[in-house]
Amino acid sequence: MSQKIRANSVLPARREPLTLETADGLKLVAELAVPAEQAPVATLICLHPLPTHGGMMDSHVFRKAAFRLPALAGIAVLRYNSRGTWSEQGTSEGAFDNARGERFDVAAAIEYAEFHDLPNIWLVGWSFGTDVALMHGLDPGVQGAILLSPPLRFSEPSHLAAWAEAGKPVTALVPEFDDYLRPAEAAERFAAVPQAEVVPMAGSKHLWVGDAERVLDEVVRRVAPSVAVPLPREWDGPMETADTSAYNAHNLSAYKDVPVPKPIQE
Repeated sequence: MSQKIRANSVLPARREPLTLETADGLKLVAELAVPAEQAPVATLICLHPLPTHGGMMDSHVFRKAAFRLPALAGIAVLRYNSRGTWSEQGTSEGAFDNARGERFDVAAAIEYAEFHDLPNIWLVGWSFGTDVALMHGLDPGVQGAILLSPPLRFSEPSHLAAWAEAGKPVTALVPEFDDYLRPAEAAERFAAVPQAEVVPMAGSKHLWVGDAERVLDEVVRRVAPSVAVPLPREWDGPMETADTSAYNAHNLSAYKDVPVPKPIQE
């Protein structure tokens, strides 16, 4: 009997807790989820929102990606807590470094994926994670980047220029009512990257509350075009239920980045 896939539904996958080791000597908490009975068709490396304001590898879009995409789309999902970041999975060593030292973190994740022959590697950044992707994710082993709610707060024009020169695909999913960068301005800023695709997400906000399914469909559409979307909303097979109460206790506003000097007015 088919069951509705809910926020805390966990579909079958092979899940392995990991420790990533960075070039500057830190150990990072991580998890890899891969399809239960087949080789993955693509790999997502998830770069989470600002950790000083609640961002972590278990932020809801990435948690749902790991719960669902191995089974629904045949996609491997590699998540990690960047330096100094806590979640129920554990706390990574080190301290938040304003997108500087975090270059070692994303490099460790990419190296792990390459060493373990994970295919078709894509970076998926969310908010602060989009800056980390743009600044430090342009690696030969990376196919491209998908940016969720990019604030373009830490990254600079030189980083956009580097992606433009590389020609690798960049997709920015920009909420209509984002707190920091809305579709029209995003189109202007990303014009520096000719191959960049700016996708306005009607009705959405920075935190993607209630919109995880739409986001995951857009991600799958780009990293695994052979997979039909929208993804199924029901599952006919074994399903577990995760205890997400520790995260539900968080105020969702904790996932918001530090406001820019001139926030958008409604």
